[in-house]
Amino acid sequence: MSSLHLVEKDIQLDPHVSLYLDANGLKFLDIDNDLATARIAMQGAHVMSWQPRHEAEPVFWLSDHARYVHGRSIRGGVPICWPWFGAHPTDSTLCPHGFARVMPWDLIESSTLENGATRLVLQIINTPVAQKQLSYPYTLTLTIDVGDTLKMALSTTNRGNQPFMIGEALHTYFNVSDVEQIALSGLDGVEYSDKVLNYDRYTQQGMVRFNGEFDRVYVNTRDVCVIEDPGFNRIIRIAKSGSNSTVIWTPWEEKAHQLGDMGNDDSWRRMICIESANALENMVMIPPNQTHTLEIEYETQPLER
Repeated sequence: MSSLHLVEKDIQLDPHVSLYLDANGLKFLDIDNDLATARIAMQGAHVMSWQPRHEAEPVFWLSDHARYVHGRSIRGGVPICWPWFGAHPTDSTLCPHGFARVMPWDLIESSTLENGATRLVLQIINTPVAQKQLSYPYTLTLTIDVGDTLKMALSTTNRGNQPFMIGEALHTYFNVSDVEQIALSGLDGVEYSDKVLNYDRYTQQGMVRFNGEFDRVYVNTRDVCVIEDPGFNRIIRIAKSGSNSTVIWTPWEEKAHQLGDMGNDDSWRRMICIESANALENMVMIPPNQTHTLEIEYETQPLER
């Protein structure tokens, strides 16, 4: 990334938060407290990195070929998919996975919690570009707690007088030692739609393991998922609420090399996407003047052998 320069801003920043501007005019927040470090892009309210002090390796994968430009999402970290997941249901010309991940957001609060974590609250800016894609009145807010765990809460408030439906996901890229050596628990017996196999439906049997391209939406599941990574000697625990879908994706070698921002050589091996979502039949209908919140908490622990 380009070198960063401190920016002045009319907001009282928490002492553990610094606001920067890169050479392209993109803003970033750096968080550095006693529990963890993190970086957040203001475009997309995109958590790019998070590393607890007790971890030798970052928890999130970030491509070394990620693009830092206006109107493009960053490959890695936690992109926000909203207000639809995948292609728009009726207009394929609109941004895949919605516009939230490429729109500017405002920082409206930063503070230190009693447990030492840093809390940031951001709201999407309703730009003319966003209004063209969703004219319905809403407020979209993301609350992030950066500590020895990472908590994120994506809240959608319906400001109109009619219900409206959303699809959404926190499209998290996890940093792993080798995608072929990890295993994922928490989905045994869950039905899924397999994009690689023409969206046919199957039921998961046992733990999830990876030996090729993988793109599945697991439906009607709120269970905790756990990544077991013997190479990094750790587990990553993924707990969620307000989410009834879990999406898992790895492009594998051939497709990864077709994506210009995936990185060099075998960098695809060092990531797996586990997404807390509401997709397919789990899309959410929000009544007028009501708020729906998708919450996650990520935690790492040593792997017990």
